[in-house]
Amino acid sequence: MIHHPDLVNLYGCQVGDDTRIGAFVEIQKNSTIGALCKISSHTFVCEGVHIEDEVFIGHGVMFINDLYPRATAVGGLQTEADWKVEKTRIRNGASIGSGSTILCNVTVGANAIIGAGSVVTKDVPANAIVAGNPAKLLRFVTEEKK
Repeated sequence: MIHHPDLVNLYGCQVGDDTRIGAFVEIQKNSTIGALCKISSHTFVCEGVHIEDEVFIGHGVMFINDLYPRATAVGGLQTEADWKVEKTRIRNGASIGSGSTILCNVTVGANAIIGAGSVVTKDVPANAIVAGNPAKLLRFVTEEKK
């Protein structure tokens, strides 16, 4: 369900059943969003990001897909041929807090929780709770809180 279709930019992506997408979200080509997800407003999901089922993405979350971002290559503006898309995977049931930045080449494990405003620079294990810049392990989600 897209709450404000005129305020969302989706192109060349796949979105699963019963997923909710808030206003001012961009989801680029060659990215996937699973079923029963919630993507909150002002979020940017770039090419190469794969989000599995039942994932929560807070407001203003940014995904990065380029290890060496540059505007130009050999004196002209870069084209798609000038850089490589790096992948990111968000596993089932993970939650990413508002204002977080997820760098490329990381996997956020199943049921992991990323605290608001975190910068994720490396893989997050399943059921882990991380926060900070860079995000650091705080503890693990207990069975009764899953």
